[in-house]
Amino acid sequence: MPAKIRVFYNSACPVCNAGISAQKKKSSTCPIAWEDVHLDNAKAEELDVELELVRERLHVIDAEGELRVGYEAFIAIWENSSSERWKATVSKVPGLRWCLNKSYNGFARCLYLWNRALKHW
Repeated sequence: MPAKIRVFYNSACPVCNAGISAQKKKSSTCPIAWEDVHLDNAKAEELDVELELVRERLHVIDAEGELRVGYEAFIAIWENSSSERWKATVSKVPGLRWCLNKSYNGFARCLYLWNRALKHW
């Protein structure tokens, strides 16, 4: 059975890698393909986005084939995890969703700049 969700992440970022490692241990209602753009830079080309954008923010191709980026990518993962579906539900509350997206984007940008400064790639 082919993967229904593809998660594109950057293992060169220690914080990102720890989060993905923890997520991989959780159950999912559908198969997930974990695509590491650090080990294979060409994976970003499959998304038709610049590698640096994938290094900065989590990208997911969801079960419907839609590209979801940043916090929306987390929601896509949680929607397919029976133990974490509640996170997806709570995250979709209109005002909260906006705040969570803005917070994620700010944190992701700072984390990206920190990783670049430390020459993690």
